[in-house]
Amino acid sequence: MTVASGTPLVIGIDIGTSGARAVAMDLSFRIVASGSAKMADFSSDHRDPGVWWKALQTALGVVLAAIDATRVRAISIDGTSGTLLPVGASGEPLAVPMMYNDPVSDVDILGRISQSAPKESAAHGATSGLAKVLTFQALPDIFRVLHQADWLAGHFTGLYDVSDENNALKTGFDPVARCWPEWISQTGARMDLLPDVLPAGAPIAGISAVAADAFGLPSDVIIVAGTTDGCASFLATGADQPGDGVSSLGTTLTVKMLSERPLFAPEYGLYSHRIGDMWLAGGASNTGGVVLAAHFSGERITELSRDMDPSTETGLDYYPLARAGERFPINDPQMQPRMLPRPVQDIDFLKAIFEGIAGVERLAYQRLEGLGSPALRSIRSVGGGAQNPAWTAIRSRRLAVPFLPVLSEEAAAGAARLALSGAAQAGVL
Repeated sequence: MTVASGTPLVIGIDIGTSGARAVAMDLSFRIVASGSAKMADFSSDHRDPGVWWKALQTALGVVLAAIDATRVRAISIDGTSGTLLPVGASGEPLAVPMMYNDPVSDVDILGRISQSAPKESAAHGATSGLAKVLTFQALPDIFRVLHQADWLAGHFTGLYDVSDENNALKTGFDPVARCWPEWISQTGARMDLLPDVLPAGAPIAGISAVAADAFGLPSDVIIVAGTTDGCASFLATGADQPGDGVSSLGTTLTVKMLSERPLFAPEYGLYSHRIGDMWLAGGASNTGGVVLAAHFSGERITELSRDMDPSTETGLDYYPLARAGERFPINDPQMQPRMLPRPVQDIDFLKAIFEGIAGVERLAYQRLEGLGSPALRSIRSVGGGAQNPAWTAIRSRRLAVPFLPVLSEEAAAGAARLALSGAAQAGVL
């Protein structure tokens, strides 16, 4: 269905690990069209930047076919955090990108970062963006080292030297001082290869004539600085006040909260992204769906949950882990799972695991508050576990705050919200 003439729209685009998703959003945050594409439809090589672009073009094409493209005012893109590629002056890739989870094995590079970077910097670690910059910087004819979202946004502006504060965090950007800090040069990194950095949601530039013509978009469309996929997923939920928390109940448990102040606790893998005038802090536990899957099939979980009474307690004190080791809210690489005694009945065992994960979730938010975040005021839940009514009831009782509906679980919707912000700043709405 074509959107009614005259309705201003923005577009958010998410590039994930296996595909692209695009949505068109109106001023009331309503998604009016969506499109997706799998990278596997173009190639089995998901590291090929050309495949990213083809998937984006396809997903965006589906959206534009469903709306009046002349009503589009702004576009923003999110990408996988820590995925980088070296480019020439025209944006051409000069080497195979290093993905978000690709480690740098050069101990000299890692040692230089360890010696120079402040302990609270997100540039530490083998998968950091800065380590990848140091790996790429000797390539001939190199112009910049860009994050995935930067490079794709460059296809719309023709500018291959701009990033955003969220993607730049793991590359060493200081989100408090809002600059590339001087200590980066002490690692031997070439500062001239780092992109200019804008706040997430800030206008970058108008769309290029080439891109406008290729997609049939107006010449006054604004391209807006994007963010990471994780930040975009948070924004998509509608959480927007200090103390708003979002729990992701997937393979692992991830909690994120908006805070008026930045939180940095590298011992927990906890860093803060700047979002507007606030900060998004979060941590990831090793508990979660991986523990459930080790003991029950999905069908069995559904069956047992249907007959479960979530209003009563088992009296068991579990800390469910699939194997030894925890990172947040307790940092203990040797921590052992606590899942004994095992009840005779499967339904009671599953309930005890649900209770245990809910207890970890509560402790995680308490940890954030102890590190300086606001008190938890609400929860929005995403991921497969959020669809389980019995588990949700157990969590609601443990956390004792309102559980609010999620506006969207699509990261592309979070990117669209940034596009709305950028369009407003640019005065095109």
